[in-house]
Amino acid sequence: MNLKYSVGLDVSSKKINACMSCIDEKQKVVVKSSTVISNNKKGFKTLQDWVLKHVRENIPVVVCMEATGIYHENCAYYLFEKGFSVSIILPNKAKKYLEAVGLKSKNDSIDAKGLSQMGAEQCLDTWQPMGTFFYELRLYTRQHQNVTELKTVLKNQFDALNFAMHQVDPVTNQLKETIILFDKQLKELEKVINNHIKSDAKIAERVANILEIKGIGILTLATILAETNGFELFNNYKQLVSYAGYDVIEAQSGSRIGKTKISKKGNSRIRRAMHMPSLVVIKCEVKPFKELFERTYNKHGIKMKSYVAVQKKLLMIIYYMWKKNERFEPNYIKSIQEKEQKSFSLFAFEKGIKNSPNKIEAAQGKHPVNDHSKFPLC
Repeated sequence: MNLKYSVGLDVSSKKINACMSCIDEKQKVVVKSSTVISNNKKGFKTLQDWVLKHVRENIPVVVCMEATGIYHENCAYYLFEKGFSVSIILPNKAKKYLEAVGLKSKNDSIDAKGLSQMGAEQCLDTWQPMGTFFYELRLYTRQHQNVTELKTVLKNQFDALNFAMHQVDPVTNQLKETIILFDKQLKELEKVINNHIKSDAKIAERVANILEIKGIGILTLATILAETNGFELFNNYKQLVSYAGYDVIEAQSGSRIGKTKISKKGNSRIRRAMHMPSLVVIKCEVKPFKELFERTYNKHGIKMKSYVAVQKKLLMIIYYMWKKNERFEPNYIKSIQEKEQKSFSLFAFEKGIKNSPNKIEAAQGKHPVNDHSKFPLC
């Protein structure tokens, strides 16, 4: 008896390689069919018909694809609108899986087959598209970062020319003009980002509350909101910390004890955006963050490690303020901790839980074989 159908899609700019597999009650994965379609609306319709043609029973169908820049977005959105459960996998995760199952060769059809097997064997998070507001905001903030990086490259070239043996005016003038152009574009983008946030009154109100924190600027906050889709798909701060790559990982085996550090396996744009605010809140001596910095610095004596701890705490505070639509105050962190402790105590009393909060583990998801609504959100 088949439990689930899985469609693996290897997406490129012009075509999509598709492979359909099914998994039975003995956990055996069998390939049913393969095809190649064009990466456009006509191809998406062909893909939909092809999938429905091979699904002969009332069994769930999942679609698994890699995140390939923006080339996968149209296909993912089309299938999502048609009611398919779509999972988008990070390329490094898919690569490690293919290596683990012993696929040594690599081409588009093999990748599609591997993704199909991965979707059949695992209970993957279900993808949901970003809202239009935050999708546009993400385009603005990423363009701002791209222009800033280009400007930095040219400015370094311009500064280096001051030490050249011979000065070449045409080259120097071109660099000056391009840097001026980038400055103008950055100002325009900052204005567009401001206007975009003000266009939604509810979002503008929440943004104003968070900007009460000294050190958090509009561009930093816009970047965080854009990269997290307004925290829409996060159920708790732990998911956010992991998504940003601030989760702590250990390297211990037997008598060997390695370094404990943050994973950095997450959204690097968020960590980049949080760097300067962590420096500013310490310089401005914002009480809760200053206390955290001093406490951690006294333990290990590494400033950057303490700044990272402040970055993580700042991100958590922004998350709570956004979700609760509250203004920042010096005792905000303490009030959050008291509320969490109170809510956990109530939960423990109702459920009869005797363990401490640190010992409570998340329940593992199960394979949804009958109900599509059981697929967990990202």
